[in-house]
Amino acid sequence: MEGHFTWFKDIPARIHSNTAHFADTEKLFLAVLVSLVLLLAAKKATRLLRTEDDIEMSIVPGGGGFLYRFFDILVENFTKYHDSILGKENRHYIPFTGSVFVFLLFSNLLGLIPGFAAITTSVWVNVGIALVVFFCFNWYGIRAHGAMGYFKHFMGPVWWLAPFIFCLEIASTLMRILTLNLRLYWNITADHIVLDTSIQLTKVIVPIIFYGLGTFVCFMQAFVFATLTMVYILLATQHEGEQH
Repeated sequence: MEGHFTWFKDIPARIHSNTAHFADTEKLFLAVLVSLVLLLAAKKATRLLRTEDDIEMSIVPGGGGFLYRFFDILVENFTKYHDSILGKENRHYIPFTGSVFVFLLFSNLLGLIPGFAAITTSVWVNVGIALVVFFCFNWYGIRAHGAMGYFKHFMGPVWWLAPFIFCLEIASTLMRILTLNLRLYWNITADHIVLDTSIQLTKVIVPIIFYGLGTFVCFMQAFVFATLTMVYILLATQHEGEQH
């Protein structure tokens, strides 16, 4: 899987001489590249949204508004799904959860393009994203309840079991970093193994089917990761007695 040709494979060799880390360095480089491209695209789309003339132009066929229409559909549908989990009153979390989804979606899809490495088959990239999610949902929880109030909910309702429950809850919360990482890593890795095997065995036509399945897997893994991020935020910020 890591042995096929990629356009950026030589870049790590110019950074350091440890060949064992070549693949991960390349994926970290691509992760930064994807982030920059998405930031530029978002900036362009935002400028279109702010300018009435550009919006009118964007709905005209051939008017150069593909970027606007793409982001418009993406944001609209993502917002509806976000509302179904966190509610409309929590739309201020959309910039974060949406960024996680979009970054992972395009990172996953990039790996399907010949000549590009699969970014999310690097545990370093995945752990980095998982750590960001971990610190953010805990910060949101502390901001919603205060530090004492937030950590109090880790202790459970029975005071004499509080030390045991607290340790168990802390361990369970820390495990989310590992599970977010491994779920994404193994699913994308397995997808690329199947895709590479189908290409080597059949060469033409049949791989198209696996590319379609691979695209679905890329979307679903970004979707699941973003959904879990929303659920963790919900669990951290909801007040006692709330029902969702």
